[in-house]
Amino acid sequence: MTARDPEFFLRLSRQQSPQYLWIGCSDSRVPANEIVGLLPGELFVHRNVANLVVHTDLNCLSVIQFAVDVLKVKHVIVCGHYGCSGVQAALGGKSMGLSDNWLRHVQDVREKHESLLADIQNKPSQLAKLCELNVIEQVVNVAQTTVMREARQRGQQLTVHGWIYGLKDGLLRNLDVSIGNEQEIIPTYRRALSKIG
Repeated sequence: MTARDPEFFLRLSRQQSPQYLWIGCSDSRVPANEIVGLLPGELFVHRNVANLVVHTDLNCLSVIQFAVDVLKVKHVIVCGHYGCSGVQAALGGKSMGLSDNWLRHVQDVREKHESLLADIQNKPSQLAKLCELNVIEQVVNVAQTTVMREARQRGQQLTVHGWIYGLKDGLLRNLDVSIGNEQEIIPTYRRALSKIG
């Protein structure tokens, strides 16, 4: 890096002003900066198993609050990935030990969309669909946080996006679930579900 830009690390050490918050899976095959082609300092990142946004998770909520209130990001990206082991465990009821408590939230998504998933006979396709549904649900969870509501009340421009990454092809797919204000939550959610259903 210093061979290309001798001042890069000096500039980086003096500021942090990313425009994006990435909420993604902890999976080691899904490196946020590399996937979106951004340099260090351009993407604020939170990762956990199965890219969940739980309304009682103070770690995730603190990251969202810091990104929105302090760093003034303009975009929050929830990015899942196909072949997610956490989603697969929740789909198949496979025990992962302590992680089962965390993955209960993905099981809730599975149960909520049980009729849609039941229509899919092919297990890999069913897993892919649940990975997509999980992203859509987490986008809504972000959009409904008090942090986002208060930011919108202040007039701060924020959009939450839902993407999914393909491990087999390295492509990002937009799930067409971008929410910029509270009135968009339900219509955007319904439209996204109709497109993947």
